[in-house]
Amino acid sequence: MEETRLCQWSVIRSLLAVLQWWGFNVTVVVMNKWIFQKLDFKFPLTVSCVHFICSAIGAYMVIKVLRLKPLIAVEPEDRWKRIFPMSFVFCINIVLGNVSLRYIPVSFMQTIKSFTPATTVFLQWLVWRKSFDWRIWASLIPIVGGILLTSVTELSFNMLGFCAALFGCLATSTKTILAESLLHGYKFDSINTVYYMAPFATMILGLPAALLEGNGVIEWLHTHETLVPSLTIIFSSGVLAFCLNFSIFYVIHSTTAVTFNVAGNLKVAVAVLVSWMIFKNPISGMNAVGCGVTLVGCTFYGYIRHLLSQQLPGTPRASKTPPRTPRGRMELQPLVNDKLDDKV
Repeated sequence: MEETRLCQWSVIRSLLAVLQWWGFNVTVVVMNKWIFQKLDFKFPLTVSCVHFICSAIGAYMVIKVLRLKPLIAVEPEDRWKRIFPMSFVFCINIVLGNVSLRYIPVSFMQTIKSFTPATTVFLQWLVWRKSFDWRIWASLIPIVGGILLTSVTELSFNMLGFCAALFGCLATSTKTILAESLLHGYKFDSINTVYYMAPFATMILGLPAALLEGNGVIEWLHTHETLVPSLTIIFSSGVLAFCLNFSIFYVIHSTTAVTFNVAGNLKVAVAVLVSWMIFKNPISGMNAVGCGVTLVGCTFYGYIRHLLSQQLPGTPRASKTPPRTPRGRMELQPLVNDKLDDKV
């Protein structure tokens, strides 16, 4: 009886973790689109800065004040040599995501974001000369095909938004690859990642945002009619952006890798549906098919990754490619956490 209750509580806990993760993720994406489209606040760099500031304050409160998470100590020298380059790529990733939301529908942006596994595998193969099982390459076919079909049939296509979303995928992949070499020895969770990277990201983005968007923001402040409610929405999106990072930490520790992968792809479908209900952006039948094919490919890719990770270390897969000697000690280290690529 006790084991049954524990099993039921485990299932309920996993379900609640997934639902709150979905809720925060979809809400943040929709709120950002609402800010750009409905509030006419067309300043993605400033919105990104607000998110970074709120995330930095939130992470400090969780770790230093409330002590809900222990601080992972980082040497001062490593903060500049390792954390700062990661923060720079992290900053570019978030900015490109917000720029894409400025110009293209949420449904299209979320589908393109699903291209990240393909760009990660390609960059690791190209830069690191890393070999992959043929099943990994096969799982990328529906992802690439689905993205192409979605792009060709997108009724609200915008080249700038498309390029921003695509380069955002490359930035996410670069962040993942850099984590292997720059963060070796540090087992960061999502909260500690934000604690160290958000202040650097704010410092990096603050000046460009002020120079490029400062005058526009001041003009918006003087001409916008419903100023207080609008500013409340903008800063609330920053608070929810931090809550999303906290929810990622919770869902990772409450679900298995397979559940996390499936839930992540279903989250994209939920975001597409909710955004369509709110913004009524036109979606053709073939566009919906392309989105579905992409999500199926992402699910298959995650499943293959899970299967390969379960292989016995003593029975390596035969490879026609001769093994390459690592360039240094850094390349011998595993990826820090491949499930933390969904941070806002």
